Amino acid sequence: MIGHVEISADAFEDLVEEALEMLPDHLTEHLDNLVFVIEDEPEDGSDTLGWYEGTSLTDRGETYGFGQLPDRIVLFQGPLSRLCETEDELYEEIWITLVHELGHYHGIEEDSLHDLGWG
Repeated sequence: MIGHVEISADAFEDLVEEALEMLPDHLTEHLDNLVFVIEDEPEDGSDTLGWYEGTSLTDRGETYGFGQLPDRIVLFQGPLSRLCETEDELYEEIWITLVHELGHYHGIEEDSLHDLGWG
């Protein structure tokens, strides 16, 4: 294990909110039907830091819309906290994870996100 930041759920949420406010406008200005969620651990027991669930903007057709449940970006506090030794490192990992998952929301594939340096 690299490190572990002991942080309360409220303090973690504050870091997430701060990271969301610092994201580039081009990633956040066209958000539609999307919620951000914090969970303790992934259900599969993995060390996944975050997850995007939904229909990316590039895959939404004319039938997408009314009555559609919101897409979700989930951040996992446990794996993120275990990855980092300091709160500053944790903030950076939260920010990177948000950018990565927003990339999926915008329709960018996993390989392309890695090529862009977004995890």
